[in-house]
This record gives sequence, C-alpha cells and structure tokens, in this order.
Amino acid sequence: MAPEPISESAGPAERRLVGVALNPAAPVDVLLRLLADGPPAVRMALARDRVLPGPVVDAIVAHPDGSTRGSFAENPYADPEQRARLVDDPEYRVRGRLAGEPRTDDVCMPRPLPDPTVVRIIETYESDLLWELNRLVSPGLRRAMPTHSSSKVRIMGVNASSWGSLTPEAREALSADPDPDVRDAVAASRHSYERLRDPAAVREALPGHPCHAHTHLLMYGALAPDVVAAALPRHAWLIALNAGLPPETVALLAAHPDPKVRTRVAARPDLGPAERGALAVDPEPAVRLAVSVHPALTEAERAAIDYEVGQDTSYGHSPVYDPESLPGPEDIRPLALSAHPLLRRRAARLPNLPADLVAILADDPDLGVRVLLGQNHPDAPAALLLRCFLEYTGCDRWHLTGHGNFPRTGLARFAGDGDPAVRRLALLDPGMAGDVADRLTRDPDPQVRADAARHPRLPRDRIAALLDDQELARWAAANPALPVATMYALTAAAEQAQS
Repeated sequence: MAPEPISESAGPAERRLVGVALNPAAPVDVLLRLLADGPPAVRMALARDRVLPGPVVDAIVAHPDGSTRGSFAENPYADPEQRARLVDDPEYRVRGRLAGEPRTDDVCMPRPLPDPTVVRIIETYESDLLWELNRLVSPGLRRAMPTHSSSKVRIMGVNASSWGSLTPEAREALSADPDPDVRDAVAASRHSYERLRDPAAVREALPGHPCHAHTHLLMYGALAPDVVAAALPRHAWLIALNAGLPPETVALLAAHPDPKVRTRVAARPDLGPAERGALAVDPEPAVRLAVSVHPALTEAERAAIDYEVGQDTSYGHSPVYDPESLPGPEDIRPLALSAHPLLRRRAARLPNLPADLVAILADDPDLGVRVLLGQNHPDAPAALLLRCFLEYTGCDRWHLTGHGNFPRTGLARFAGDGDPAVRRLALLDPGMAGDVADRLTRDPDPQVRADAARHPRLPRDRIAALLDDQELARWAAANPALPVATMYALTAAAEQAQS
C-alpha cells in the first residue's frame, strides 16, 4: 500500500525516509529510529502501511504520539491481535480508529478484531464510536450476542431486525433479563418489530413525504390494500421489494407499465406461474433476463426465454464473512452446471465451490464466470488467474495479483505491453532483467515507474540516482536492494538535520 500523498513541498529527504519506513529489508533499529524521530508522514507510513516486526509494534503501542498509534489502529497488514493491543488506549481518536474498519488496498482485505476485543469495545467505548463496529463483528460473536454474558453485548445484539430471527426460548430469556437496560432494549425492539407487521400501525406511522422512514416502511412493513393503492403511482419500485405482499399485489406489479418495476418483481421468489410466463415474453430485455434466473424455472424453461447476458464492466472480489451463510453442495452444483451464465456466475463467487466444478468453470466461455472464480475461490488455478488479469479491465483487477496462486515467474515478457496495468504486472516477476526494470522507471505511466523504482533487480546505480528524484525518491528508498548502509546514512542525515 502506498502512503498518503506527500505534500508537493516535501523534499527528497522526507520522501526517502518514507521509502525507508516501507522498505521490507529495513533493519529493526532503523525502523525504531524513524519511529522515534521521523516526521509525521514517515511515522504514519511506518505504522499503517506495512507488516511490522514485533519490537516495532511494541514501540508503536507505547508511542507518545496519538496520531502514530491511530495510524497503526488502521493497519490492514497487522495481525488483528496486534491492533487489539490499542483497545484501552487513553485517546478518544485512537479508540475511534480502532473501532472503525482498517484501510484496504487492491490486494489486502480487512480482518476483524478478536471477539474479546470487540466485546471490550462494546463494554467500554463511547456510544458514538460504535456505529461502524457492526462491520467488524465476527459471525460467531454476532450469533452469540443475544445470549452473551455481557449485558451491553446483549443490548447490541437485540434490535427490530434481529428480533424475528431469535428462537422463542431466546426471546423469553431476553424479556426476563436481570438487567433493566436489556429489558428496555428488548421491549423497544419487540415493539418496533410488531408495529412493522401491523398494517394499521404502518399506515399510522407512514410519513406523507419521501424520507428514510417512508422508504423503510414501504419496503419492509405490512401494507394494507389502501396504503398500496395510494403508494403505487409513485413508489411501485419500492413496494416491489416488500417480501410480505399478497399474491394479487404481486400480480398487479408484474403488469406495471414501468419496466424497472417489472424487473424487480421478476426476481421475487413468490412470483406465480402466470406472472412468470408473462414476464418471460416481456418486451423489455432486462425483464426477460431477470425472470430467466428465477429459482422456480427448469433449465428447459430458462432456455425457452429470449434473454441476453451482457459483459458487465465489473466482476469484483466478494468476501464471505459468514461461512455458515454459504449454500451446500446440493445447491451449488445445479448453479455451476446450468446453461445460464448468470447462475454459473453465482456459483463462481462461492469459495466452497467443489474442486471438480472449479476445474469446469475455470474454462467457462463466459468472462464473468472466469473472473469471478479467480477473484473469489481460494484454489483458483494459476493459469486462470493470469488469463483473467489479461482479459479483464474492470473493478478489482489488481486484486487478482494478490491471490496466493497468481504466477510471477515469466511475467517480465509483458514489459512492453501497451496496457500500463500489464506492464505493471511484469514488475511482479522477481527474475526481471535489471535493464528492463531500469527502462520501466522511465515509463509514461506513474504507477509503472513507481513499481519499477522498487523492483529488487533494479541496478544499484539507478536506485542511487532515483534517491534524488522528486517523484521516485520514496519508491527507490523502499527498494529491498537498497544497501543497508544507505538506509543508516539516510536516517542519520535526517536526524542531523533535525538536531
């Protein structure tokens, strides 16, 4: 990950120190000196943007500067157990950065904090620091929240949306909880849940103007016929997402004049046979495509629909945070073997796709299937990953290179490619010739130049020359081939300049 952009006024000296801070070959004592005496931008890059050895982590956790500790709280490369050491930090801003999601880059995805740390945050942090915490809670802790030994955790685990999924036993226990604050939270959640399922209460609460509450009630509330009739002219697209509609309303929406409404209705699992048949011959291509993947259709019925699957611009990484939410093999196989590309794409996203199906989908004729498989499956083969990178130019393209199976040997052959991203790919090859890396430091693309400046096969005289380059000084200083003696000299020179 690159550090934050350095001010244009920063000179080569500060840029070089940022590079040394990010250099994977920098000795621990150099890193500790930078941490103790480096400028703020250097300390931030060191604390936030790289894997750190244990002694440096110890020094950051004990560092007197809250901004430095806060930068480490956002470090996605650090083990979550290391970041968790900041849970009782005395500064509000550090605790706030720990309670939020860590930063991400093209290949590094955030990992949740340990469950005991999350519990500690819930129990001790100010309430305004908890609004982002839901995204960091592990699936196991989330399921355990309503019955957790901590009353504050139980309160956080009970809300109107979760109340309906609780077992009768759990509801009864929470309603009789010994903590009055938990009982109050339970009463409020139960009240909201029950009102959302009461058509009269929804009618009474429905605002007369568009707003968040208006949208929420139309999408999730129990709607009386008169409420539906009044909202249909302007808000049919919202009502179409409401899972509790009676069949007659679903049929009415399936014949709606707006194709966007019909497209939404086509995805409803409760769509009747008559509506499915009508939408299968809808004049709008998007509607026919939407209904063609309906779970009630057979493969023969899908094949009879005149649909067309386009090549989307984005096939990104879709991390699965709860493995228990994944479908089982009996549900995955029909998707993977379907003639419909969209269903095969659904299967390709699943990290638990069986090995025999991985082999089949790795050679799928659909680009989306191949790329989604490469982006999301832990056993995606090397040949597929490289093919995906070369053929796909959309969102999360570089994420493919972070896969453990992505090939590196032989990539230097792409150094002359017309696509800057593919030339950058060539710089992942550890065996690239030094003269090629040298040439790429003069590439027209700035990211290619930066990657070339830190390639370990770059000749040392070129590395030395780039240390005085305003643009590439930090990347040259981050090159693991930079002599350790030079790292010491750069650090000492900066310390002398400050004294």
